[in-house]
Amino acid sequence: MSDRARELCARVCVIILFTLLSVNLLRDYLNTGRVTGLLFLASEALVVVLTVVRRRARLVDRSFAAALTTTLSVALPPMQRASDGAALLPDELTVMVSAIGLALVIVGKMTLGRSFGVAPANRGVVVRGPYGFVRHPIYTGYLIIHVAFLVANPSPWNFAMIVIADVALVFRALMEERVLSADETYQGYCQRVGWHLVPGVF
Repeated sequence: MSDRARELCARVCVIILFTLLSVNLLRDYLNTGRVTGLLFLASEALVVVLTVVRRRARLVDRSFAAALTTTLSVALPPMQRASDGAALLPDELTVMVSAIGLALVIVGKMTLGRSFGVAPANRGVVVRGPYGFVRHPIYTGYLIIHVAFLVANPSPWNFAMIVIADVALVFRALMEERVLSADETYQGYCQRVGWHLVPGVF
């Protein structure tokens, strides 16, 4: 399959998954008035927009491991569903937590601009903004949003989707670093910013 065909296939899949998620979460909001799901939806909407407008990569990891981790981390979060069960915390709290995660995602993606990508690749090294604190601030935001959504919509299905997707997300982040490690600018950046996702933790 050509690179252009892969790009088209990835974009179509992302749009389909986002559409299904939108229908589910908008229906839940109309029925319950819970806002947490809408913030999760906003985060996923950014993935769709930036996937469509991203710039061509200089170097892409085409390995099976990269394809698998990328697929799991991108495809599984939109497969979560609003739960009929009681939330573990009030919606007001999960909304606040989700808003923090969403703000981090938005700032990170605005900083990246068209350098945003899905598969581990080098689309240009960005070192400003939130990237001065952690190497993957967007992924940190995703993790926060995913946990908030799970707390608001607890179910075995959502738990499984979150655990698999976020473990894959961590491996995807490390694979991205491996691809970028050949770039001298990125090598210098890593000497200044040592944390992958959470300052002081990882």
